[in-house]
Amino acid sequence: MNEDRRIEVEEVERVAAPPRARVTDAPEPAPAESAADMVDRKRDYLEGFLKQQPSGTPAGEPGGALYDAVIDALRAIYDPEIPVNIYDLGLVYGVEVGDDAHVTITMTLTTPHCPVAESMPGEVEMRVGSVPGVGIVDVDLVWDPPWDPQKMSDEAKLELGML
Repeated sequence: MNEDRRIEVEEVERVAAPPRARVTDAPEPAPAESAADMVDRKRDYLEGFLKQQPSGTPAGEPGGALYDAVIDALRAIYDPEIPVNIYDLGLVYGVEVGDDAHVTITMTLTTPHCPVAESMPGEVEMRVGSVPGVGIVDVDLVWDPPWDPQKMSDEAKLELGML
């Protein structure tokens, strides 16, 4: 090792403090709030918070009662070859509930040559149409994007031993 490169230690007794920042345009500080004012403010906040009522979710929005009932109906329909419902299998691409309870379901099948290609859209229409409050049901069968196993929910993958 080269003798020119050595670590030198310097001992000091005191280090000068760095200069403090100065703010000349700062507003005047607000007067200190008394403990009684703080308690009154907190109590007022809690009263307003506790008086708020939950806002209702529109029927067609996710989380609405009608939307959830449609999803439950879709979860009751099983693929005849795979022991998983069509919703968790990822065959349902979209559910839209209009203002007049008009439900539009966009879905696909595992392959275009699926044995239930003719009967599955009719079954979906019948099951969703039997949900109380649903008006007209339209089932749009699409092939793009094609279905693949990555569209399945984790529950479906676990059921099929893929997770």
